[in-house]
Amino acid sequence: MALIFALGGIAVGVAALAYGRSAAQQSYDRLLIGAATQIADALSVRGGEVVVDLPVSAFELLSLAPDDRIVYAIHDPAGRLLTGYDTLRPPPSQATFFNATFRGEPVRVAHVRRPFAERSFSGVVEVLVGQTTRARARLANQITRNALIAAGIAGLVMSGLAVFAVRSALQPLRRIERDIAGRPPHDLTPVTVAVPREIASLVAALNRFVARLDRQVGVMRNLIADASHQLRTPIAAVRAQAELAADETDPERLRAAVARIHRRSVTLGRLADQLLSHALIIHRADSAALARIDLRTVAIRTLEQTDHDLLGDGIRPHLDLPEDPVWAEGDPLSLVEASKNLVLNALRHGQPPVTLTVRVAAGTACIAVRDAGPGMPAAQWADAGARFARSRGVSADSAGLGLAIVQAVATAHKGRLAFRRTAGGTFEAAIDLPAADRGGA
Repeated sequence: MALIFALGGIAVGVAALAYGRSAAQQSYDRLLIGAATQIADALSVRGGEVVVDLPVSAFELLSLAPDDRIVYAIHDPAGRLLTGYDTLRPPPSQATFFNATFRGEPVRVAHVRRPFAERSFSGVVEVLVGQTTRARARLANQITRNALIAAGIAGLVMSGLAVFAVRSALQPLRRIERDIAGRPPHDLTPVTVAVPREIASLVAALNRFVARLDRQVGVMRNLIADASHQLRTPIAAVRAQAELAADETDPERLRAAVARIHRRSVTLGRLADQLLSHALIIHRADSAALARIDLRTVAIRTLEQTDHDLLGDGIRPHLDLPEDPVWAEGDPLSLVEASKNLVLNALRHGQPPVTLTVRVAAGTACIAVRDAGPGMPAAQWADAGARFARSRGVSADSAGLGLAIVQAVATAHKGRLAFRRTAGGTFEAAIDLPAADRGGA
């Protein structure tokens, strides 16, 4: 704003100077043209010659500038000087006003032409009346000075008002600054400072950013808490069994101990994989852009990436896909990870056959896993998506994060984790998503 006021002050100064000079020029030009016109009107012709009778009133007009010198000249049609100063000559352009120099000093000259058409005399007599520019310069400076004084006072008032307006406008930002600066490091609650509506959108954007940051911090906090809580026991068990195996001399008992270590290691690996997957899914919910994808592709990738070696008994899931694409807006990596957890959960706790299916109906795109088992009791469906829910049977062989990952993915995609019992008596766990428009496929 200081730069704006500085540039504005320069512009006002230049405009005031130009206005002062123009006003002074016009004022004294009127005096000059009035004097020249009076002299021209006083000319007459006698005996075929021009008679010059200089009126006193003409010079009285010019006496309003007492410090300026007056020059004049009257020339006949042949260009001969009738009276006045010979060095003052008419301009070639026949201009009404022009600038000249008289004895080394600038003068402003008015030029009036008086035509005569009489029997004894015919032609144009040119009257030149000039005046030095001292009074003009003083008047221009006075006008400029007065204009700058008025503009300066107005500028000071405007500057004061601008400072007041800026301070008042920024006061809500200072309140927000004090609110954030006074918070402890762990406080990521929304900003609730009262602000005008012009800044409300900024506060809303800040609160959305704080919410995303809180979710990211929550992911790290949960990952640390889950890792410290869930990994400590299996790691201690593997270490204890390894110590026992190191001291074991009986080959049969040694093989049994190694088998137990292997089972514990598999469980530990599964738990670590689910912990990291859950953290990744929550992170991508805020950072990954959703794209238009075919859920059939998600289903195919799910079976390709499922670790069948962890399942045992040679059980393999089946695919049931429609002929037409099933479009949805989503993150392929997250949806594949969630679908893998549904498949593994069905293979681990359900009964074969296990089928991964994709369908669309009534504006809802669905990727679901069916098995022939009784499924989870309906009373536990509402709590199924919670982390380490006891109702899901968290044990040494179950990390308890599979459905939590599915729930997080469904929520991030504006969908839901749903459980159903089909008409055929099978149990189905599904991810229901808003179906995308079929156009542009």
